[in-house]
Amino acid sequence: MTSWLVPTILALSWARREAEEERKRRERRKRMAEEVRASHILIKHEGSRRKASWKDPDGRVISSTTREAAAARLQSLREEILSGRAKFADLAAVHSDCSSAKRGGDLGKFGRGQMQKPFEDATFALGVGEISGLVDTDSGVHIILRTA
Repeated sequence: MTSWLVPTILALSWARREAEEERKRRERRKRMAEEVRASHILIKHEGSRRKASWKDPDGRVISSTTREAAAARLQSLREEILSGRAKFADLAAVHSDCSSAKRGGDLGKFGRGQMQKPFEDATFALGVGEISGLVDTDSGVHIILRTA
């Protein structure tokens, strides 16, 4: 090999590695920017894909709850939160049919494609600190609080 070829190959190899590392850093930053953190209250009903929950393991109550009754209950909880009479986490801990109730409804951080589409769309549309209206998914009816 000629004397100039080795340094050129090494420089190109280094430049490729640096470019790849920068691409990975940009992807990581983009993913982080596309992540949200949210809490929710889920009320399951007769149309929910899974009828059991942590507080109704046999699904007896859920199986006899209409979607309308679930929505009315959730709307009432939402109004309590918005009026300041109750805190989101406290109501989630008592009323949510999701196991996240143990954490005050906190689902942690998640990105696009990790939740059911209606839930994801509603969460990403919220500003931090905002509470959604009623959101229907295969799991049931939700209200969502975006926390980050």
